[in-house]
Amino acid sequence: MLPDAAKFLATALAIGLGALGPAIGIGMIGSKAVEALGRNPEAESAIRTTMILAIAFAEAVAIYALVVALIIKFV
Repeated sequence: MLPDAAKFLATALAIGLGALGPAIGIGMIGSKAVEALGRNPEAESAIRTTMILAIAFAEAVAIYALVVALIIKFV
């Protein structure tokens, strides 16, 4: 395999697999937040705040994967 082809493959795998986990996690966070709102509508502000914070942490993992993919591509 050519070195450039290996680099492109590694870049694609890094961002592809690195974005898969956060995507599943964000979906589960949203699902559970809506379920919690259905059970306890009075706690909407606390649930929303916690949900947004959890989504931000999950999205940070995808940003780390993007940084790793860019490092692989340009080094």
